[in-house]
Amino acid sequence: MAVVTNQQQPVRVAVENDFPVVVEGLAAMVARHRGRVEVVALGDSSGPPDVLLRDTFGLSGDVQDEHRAPSTRLVAFTAADDARAVAHALEQGVAGYVHKSVSEPELIEAIERVHAGEQVVLRRSGGGRRGAVGTVDWPGRAHGLSDREAEVLVLICKGMSNAEVAEALYLSVNSVKTYIRTLYRKIGAQSRSQAVIWGLQHGFTGRAVSARSH
Repeated sequence: MAVVTNQQQPVRVAVENDFPVVVEGLAAMVARHRGRVEVVALGDSSGPPDVLLRDTFGLSGDVQDEHRAPSTRLVAFTAADDARAVAHALEQGVAGYVHKSVSEPELIEAIERVHAGEQVVLRRSGGGRRGAVGTVDWPGRAHGLSDREAEVLVLICKGMSNAEVAEALYLSVNSVKTYIRTLYRKIGAQSRSQAVIWGLQHGFTGRAVSARSH
């Protein structure tokens, strides 16, 4: 359903994640919709963004950002579709919760709806969706890792146990173990310590970064 607003200016959107490759890919996609949205950097001299699109890849803990301006509405962009994940995010006051299986137009529309004052929840699209936004780049993709395998490796590199990874990603411990086995095979690791060393050598740690203004 299309959104009709009286908006004269494009929505100012900042994109944030711990990994530049994630930020750059998502920001480039958003920037294709000039006229409807404008990609800006956090801390931009022109003022805070209208919407902060936070990719939760590899993020453990709360989705809120203590440095976010009160006027900026937060959209969590995530691969977690468990009802607990949605409820937890909404309890924290996010204005939008968008699953990565949504299409590019759906994401842009969700940003506009959030800016118009709605609280938007878009969960997993059934059967997969061609052109899903979740196809933007992620750490380890060049080495054959899926986004979930890469996300598990990020959390392992943060020192989290299998149980803690499962809780953070709303997966079962057995699912986490399966992801670990497949990522080990892809990177040639025989143990957790070898996987951590490989991860650290290939940039699987990071600090929160946002896109530069376009």
